[in-house]
Amino acid sequence: MNARSIALCATLLLPAASHADDWPQWRGPHRDAVVIDKKHPLDKLPADPKVLWQIDAGPGQSSPVISGGKLIFMDGQDGQETAHCLDAATGKTIWTTPIAPMVEFSPAYGGGPRCTPLIDGDRVYAQSGSGEFRCLSLADGKILWKVSFGSDYGVPFLGNKSTDPAAKETASRRHGNNGSAVVDGDRIFVPVGSPKDGTLIAFDKKTGKELWHAGEDNTAYSSVMVGTLAGVRQAVHFTADALMGVDVASGKILWRVPLKTGAKRHACTPVIAGDTATVASTSIGTLKFHIVKEGLDFKAEKAWADLPIKTVLGTPVLSGKYLYTLGAGDRAPLVCLDFETGNQLWSQPGFGDYASLMAVNDKILALTSGGELILIKADPAKYEELARAQICAKTWTSPAYSDGRIYVKDDAHVTALALAE
Repeated sequence: MNARSIALCATLLLPAASHADDWPQWRGPHRDAVVIDKKHPLDKLPADPKVLWQIDAGPGQSSPVISGGKLIFMDGQDGQETAHCLDAATGKTIWTTPIAPMVEFSPAYGGGPRCTPLIDGDRVYAQSGSGEFRCLSLADGKILWKVSFGSDYGVPFLGNKSTDPAAKETASRRHGNNGSAVVDGDRIFVPVGSPKDGTLIAFDKKTGKELWHAGEDNTAYSSVMVGTLAGVRQAVHFTADALMGVDVASGKILWRVPLKTGAKRHACTPVIAGDTATVASTSIGTLKFHIVKEGLDFKAEKAWADLPIKTVLGTPVLSGKYLYTLGAGDRAPLVCLDFETGNQLWSQPGFGDYASLMAVNDKILALTSGGELILIKADPAKYEELARAQICAKTWTSPAYSDGRIYVKDDAHVTALALAE
């Protein structure tokens, strides 16, 4: 893919009215965790990053997002999964809106909201672990429209103690709806996960009117991506049982590749680059598909597969021609792959059970579940660690990056820190 194609893809994934320093959705402006920050080369990290502000927060794995100087995060408060709007510069609360009652969780990953909110223009889209979806006003937090996965689409949250046979067929209805929706033009694509009424639903982002529904799969934990593959604009969704591409205008499934795991543990967001889609998951490894069009039909051709890299949690990040991703296990390695061939170039152990990865200029920034921020040179020849700093307590969230600052949530606080002057 040439530079012009990369720039075009990035532009098409950018939410409406986004500012240069925004991080308005899951994995940043273009949903790829790639940051170009010309003001801050980020050659090093301060040994003790300056805390700009810190506020108390409740439990949850939802990540913070930023747009136009406002920060949105979700947590558990007083028995409710709650959306909060803060002044990003000061941490001062602007509004707070309950989204849905908290549901019972008993896995190692704790309770609270799972899904990262999305800011698009003057609206915020938030989703609870139980599958309550809300469109809010960014100005005051007022609910503008809402959808319930359970009452509207027949897929209620079951919980991980459920004996219902349906609980075995879905990850999200067992452990919480994690997959983040995505906006494209006037549509928002939501991973509802109803085998009867649609795996993926397109709504009018302003009114909440359903435009189309597609698929018969349950959902897993994966967030939806949008891109132009083989010349056609598509929503790409990693469901509990497959990877599929859906025409954004009509809802027609253009291609579908069955990808099954015993526990439906698909927690990776697809990496879209040119006409390719790359995913990683436990038991099936890391796979790259090339989407091609033959006449009126589409198909996904396997470009390569690295079966040993069986990521349980986390999404790879593409930096130039190289893919950085996490392996499997409680002491998972960070791995560098040649994106063209899938060849493993190096592996560095000791990154824990999870790490959120982003590419900042020519560096890789990894936040581990232990709250360590690690700065790594994006070098395919070898692993070269430049710095590390403890910035928060245990977390399975992903940080937001904006203008040399990082915003991170753990189960007790949301914290803004300066990484550069």
